Amino acid sequence: MLLSLFGGKPSSAAALDNCVFLGEEEKNSLYEDGDVVIGGLFPLHYSPIILTWICVYYLFMHVCVDFNIHIYFSRALRWMQTMTFAINEINQRSDLLPQLKLGFHIRDSCNDISVSQRAALLLVNGQSKGQERNIISNLGCAAVQSTVSPVIIGDAASGLSMALLRSLGSFHIPLVSYFASCSCLSNQRDFPTFMRTMPSDTFQIRALAQLVRYFGWTWVGVIGMESDYARFAIQLFLQESVQYGVCAAYTHVYPIVLSQQALDDESEMNYILRAIRRQNITGLQWIASEAWSTAKSLWEEFGDLLTGTLGFAIRRADVIPGLKQHLTSLRPSSIHKSAFLAEFWEETFNCRLNGSVNSHSHMGDNYLDRLPCKGTEDLNDVYSAYSDVTQLRVSYNVYKAVYLVAHALQDMSNCIVGQGPLPNGTCADPKNVKPWQVRLIRANFSSLGEKVNFDQNGDPIAYYDLMNWQRMPDGSLHLVKVGFYDDASSAGRSLVINDSVIHWPASRSVCSDSCPPGSRIARRKGEPICCFDCVPCAEGEVSNMTDSLECSRCSEETWPNKGRDLCIPKTIEFLSYNELMGIVLCVVSVLGACISLSILAIFFTYKHTPLVRANNMELSFLLLVFLAVCFLVGLLFIGEPSDWLCRIRYPAFGISFALCISCLLAKTVVVLMAFRSTLPGSNVMKWFGPNQQRASVLLGTAVQVIICVIWLLTSPPHVNNNTDYSATIIIECVTGSEVGFWCVLGYIGILACMCFLMAFLARKLPDNFNEAKFITFSMLIFFAVWITFIPVYVSTAGKYTVAVHIFAILASAFGLLFCIFAPNKCFLKYCCVNASCPNASTPNTLLNRILDKGEHIPSMVKSYLLCIIII
Repeated sequence: MLLSLFGGKPSSAAALDNCVFLGEEEKNSLYEDGDVVIGGLFPLHYSPIILTWICVYYLFMHVCVDFNIHIYFSRALRWMQTMTFAINEINQRSDLLPQLKLGFHIRDSCNDISVSQRAALLLVNGQSKGQERNIISNLGCAAVQSTVSPVIIGDAASGLSMALLRSLGSFHIPLVSYFASCSCLSNQRDFPTFMRTMPSDTFQIRALAQLVRYFGWTWVGVIGMESDYARFAIQLFLQESVQYGVCAAYTHVYPIVLSQQALDDESEMNYILRAIRRQNITGLQWIASEAWSTAKSLWEEFGDLLTGTLGFAIRRADVIPGLKQHLTSLRPSSIHKSAFLAEFWEETFNCRLNGSVNSHSHMGDNYLDRLPCKGTEDLNDVYSAYSDVTQLRVSYNVYKAVYLVAHALQDMSNCIVGQGPLPNGTCADPKNVKPWQVRLIRANFSSLGEKVNFDQNGDPIAYYDLMNWQRMPDGSLHLVKVGFYDDASSAGRSLVINDSVIHWPASRSVCSDSCPPGSRIARRKGEPICCFDCVPCAEGEVSNMTDSLECSRCSEETWPNKGRDLCIPKTIEFLSYNELMGIVLCVVSVLGACISLSILAIFFTYKHTPLVRANNMELSFLLLVFLAVCFLVGLLFIGEPSDWLCRIRYPAFGISFALCISCLLAKTVVVLMAFRSTLPGSNVMKWFGPNQQRASVLLGTAVQVIICVIWLLTSPPHVNNNTDYSATIIIECVTGSEVGFWCVLGYIGILACMCFLMAFLARKLPDNFNEAKFITFSMLIFFAVWITFIPVYVSTAGKYTVAVHIFAILASAFGLLFCIFAPNKCFLKYCCVNASCPNASTPNTLLNRILDKGEHIPSMVKSYLLCIIII
């Protein structure tokens, strides 16, 4: 840190000539001069040790030590060397910054906030070169201006980058990170001078959520270390994955243990994996974040636990031309200028350099016992993570970060005065650039054939390689790329996976098995949404996909199949001529009509006999015809209904029965009138002759006709597809007007009641041809049939309702036919007219003697039965 010390009111020149460095003289850096010096911060060491000094000029000093030099330090050193390589490569190009020479000033951040902030201040304030003391009295403050870095590439950790931005952001000093991934850094309002070549964790979280969705893993455990960064990332993952139905079986953060373990992600995983091994937990499918998805150092100890691990790694450069040679070109004669390189050399070859500036190794117990370096050591002869260029991921980010700054400076060099981004359209001087003049956000460029673009937040468009940890036959780790995630791709195509090359120990991770089609998910109260029961779809509903939240109802014309995963057309139902019930009813209807017409033929054949003439021949003929019609009306109720058929069947039924009952009523009235006419002085029959009888039948029927006409004109019956039933569409005739239907039935009932009353009154009249008894009995059967019909008709459905209606028609018609004509008008009349019945002087005498309850003549009964058999 530089302070200008002056007292009173000195002159400006005096103020400029009194610049003092506070703190110790820091020599552990790597510097190369240039027109523009780019600062760099890399976590080359860890765990700072603070040494307190009582001194005039500085109060404390930080000494950074490293406990994992062969892995993490070597890798961070490769990052640092990639920066110097990229700068040297740019300086040799003629198409990029040809008028400028880039320099670099690189310091160790020690992965510590205080050390990182101090190093950043030294980069942006400058430090004297070649001075033994920190007091710059001869050269003044102007001497340090050539070493000021207008832009810094670093740091690796998100937390450190955030701390640097809090302190440097007020001065508009740009910071370009190559490894900080926290999505919190995308906030341009809080961090307007921040950019990075590392994708934001927002994209990684999105990729991880789509990965678990792709494999159907809905029951996952989420673990991380106790830090704001880890907690923030876990929260983002839970928010992103919940839209895919993923649940957290548990979420756990482990406390960071400060020990002799380096505090990088790989060592954090060491701590977690050791705890898992102690508890003998196996068979887990690990999903790695990009921080350790390529950490080969974990394989040697935990390969049995990590086999099959899947994780996203940042984009890898297949090769950076010339980098391998640059890394391995170190020689003992060229590394004394940097304590970092000297330390790496001595630790790699376990030797001691003459005049070494390595201050870290001197702290070791056995450093002085080491043999001097021979000078013939060659990095090509040993393996080191430093020279391993097979996984150029973070190194490639460093490479792109340098080119990002270079292209920003190129834009500045191409600026046209009057059209520049500065006030009044002015342009900045590239050789004397100020930090606030560097506009990184505009720098989109190509690197090694890749188009590097940035969004409005300064984040690069995310691209990740999906890596799978596979065990080779010799037990070594083979990191296999099995897919990728490209956020620039269209929705639904960003994640691409080659399943055929993936190896893993487990493939299922669910709390509840998926609900098959035909069922739906039923949440368990108080449990995560991934824990549920499968409930079959309700009647009339289907689900045609797995894990359906709701079942959908089929349309009125369809019904679920047996599996309830498909709606199929409902069965069409009506009383058909092709089914047994329809055939039986059809045969019975035709049979009834035939019997009626047969009796009519017998009566017509013997119409001149006294017996037929005495039984009101004309009304009997009409009654038999109308009964035949009633039987045939039943046929109108069989077959597929249509509108015209519905409009015919109900009126035909009502009118035919009205005709029958009217005929019976007329016959009964005739009997009563005939008896009245035999009384002295009575002349009733002249008012009820044949014409009046016909008129009464027509009048009784006319009322029914009027009711039917009104019904047809107002609300006629019509066909209807009844879909209220489960798997059946019932094609039925609906009455249209319920009032009309019940009026038709009611009127028939009124006629029947009148007929019954008249027949009951005439049942004991002393006439040899009195039919009142049989009419009374037929009306009782009629009432029994139709009273029973009403509740049965109302309670049945579909074709059975029609069958009940036909049965009622046939039963009542047969009741009228047999009760009126069978006992004394068919068999006995036919037999006795032909004089085949013994011991009978007249048919009437035989009939009365048989029907008389007080006289029993078995021989006559036998003769009666004989006559029936003969017929």
